[in-house]
Amino acid sequence: MKRTIIAGLICVFGSGGAFAQCTPSKWGADDEIGSANHVTPERIMAASGLIKQGKAHPLGIVIGSETPAFPPRSLSLQVVQPNQQGGQKLSAFGYEGNYNDDIIQTWVGIGSQLDGLGHLGEAGKYYNCLDEKEISAITGLTKLGTHAVPPLVGRAVVLDMTGDKDALAAGEHFGQAEIEAAAEAQGVTMGAGDIILFHTGWTETMLESEPTAWVSGEPGLNNAGAEYIASLDPMAVGADTWGLEPIPAPDGDKIFYGHVTLLMKNGIYILETMDTGPLVRDGVTEFMFVLGQPRIRGTVQAMINPIALY
Repeated sequence: MKRTIIAGLICVFGSGGAFAQCTPSKWGADDEIGSANHVTPERIMAASGLIKQGKAHPLGIVIGSETPAFPPRSLSLQVVQPNQQGGQKLSAFGYEGNYNDDIIQTWVGIGSQLDGLGHLGEAGKYYNCLDEKEISAITGLTKLGTHAVPPLVGRAVVLDMTGDKDALAAGEHFGQAEIEAAAEAQGVTMGAGDIILFHTGWTETMLESEPTAWVSGEPGLNNAGAEYIASLDPMAVGADTWGLEPIPAPDGDKIFYGHVTLLMKNGIYILETMDTGPLVRDGVTEFMFVLGQPRIRGTVQAMINPIALY
């Protein structure tokens, strides 16, 4: 399955096909933050009014070296005690000091993450017609890095797409009709500047019990569904899955093309592996969303733990 996914990505994004038509951003020819322009004092104040119970829920999952990830991504952590070999103490501190420190070597796209606008594009172009030859330096993106994204704060909604199931199956997908039906049934409205999250049950039911199957497939938002969601003008779109779109992709869909629709064509951020289950079980459909990502210059993605306040 992993080889199939990679082969599909090469086919879709690496085949040297016709140049994709590029439309400058509605936020201006020099814009680099896309839908983060929706963050305004008015929207922040309105979102704060959604806090009714005084509860805070972490949307990020715990990750480690064993967390499965899209190949070839991996993570390695080492805890060290510098200059303390053989039981030495740090007497220079003025006392018998000792401390632990940590070293991490990792791909950033593991676990709960923010996909920045420089993550996926088409035919060598990224958001706002930026060319890969100009921004994709080995030392970090020269534009569209996630360090420049302002705090994402606003109204968020979560839609339970599972129906009467514990979870959707790998390859199951949804588009406008299914989204609108779920929203109507759950009394959810979606509008400009919102953060829209989909609950599929995939991570809760599969990550620990079947980690290889979890990362080899997933349910999600089909290509037409991504176009519909983009038309609502949200700030970000996410799910409790590692890649947002269904794997295997439906017949006629391009693999991960929802990423291109959202990131490149519309400047809308993607949130992956969000822990939505507790919100759904608590009957929460809207809440205040707060994200302050690590500000490492030039990163394509960011490991995140957004907070749902309700």
